[in-house]
Amino acid sequence: MEKIKILAIVGSLRKDSFNRQLAMAAKAIIGDRAVFKMLDYDDIPLMNQDIEFPAPEAVKRIREEVKSSDGIWFFTPEYNHFFPGVLKNLIDWLSRPVSDKEPQVLAGKPAAISGISPSMNGTALAQDHLVTLISFLNMSVMNSPRLTIPNAMQQLDSEGKLLPDAGNPYLEKQANAFLDFIEKQIDF
Repeated sequence: MEKIKILAIVGSLRKDSFNRQLAMAAKAIIGDRAVFKMLDYDDIPLMNQDIEFPAPEAVKRIREEVKSSDGIWFFTPEYNHFFPGVLKNLIDWLSRPVSDKEPQVLAGKPAAISGISPSMNGTALAQDHLVTLISFLNMSVMNSPRLTIPNAMQQLDSEGKLLPDAGNPYLEKQANAFLDFIEKQIDF
């Protein structure tokens, strides 16, 4: 049987962001049960219809990565009660039709959402906004369980790294649920 392919999209471009660390913890939990890849998209230009066709090479590359994945797992911080602009820009590119013969690449893709933030409410508001957007784009959203980890600064070791048990039982529950959610939606 072919392994499920999960594409992790982190809403922060910072190399050691809390959410990148959370995504790496999810990758460790998934282990060899699926292929888990992080999307690198720091070279994506700002969405601009003047350069939409033909799409920039970086946009073509990320579209292919999304198309070849079985599920998308978003890890988003919360900036001013919303998800980050770089994530919105990425989704704007992915939401556009590839050509007049090929639709956008997010439709029908299973999606999960997690996040960690220094604030007391975690990333709940950002996640709600993200669900609104990706639902509109016809992604299949796993609304439960979603994971929001508050008080990130209390979840770090002395070197600023996420503690191994930070949200771990909940992250493991979400990982297991997402694998089941994807399996139910795709045909292997």
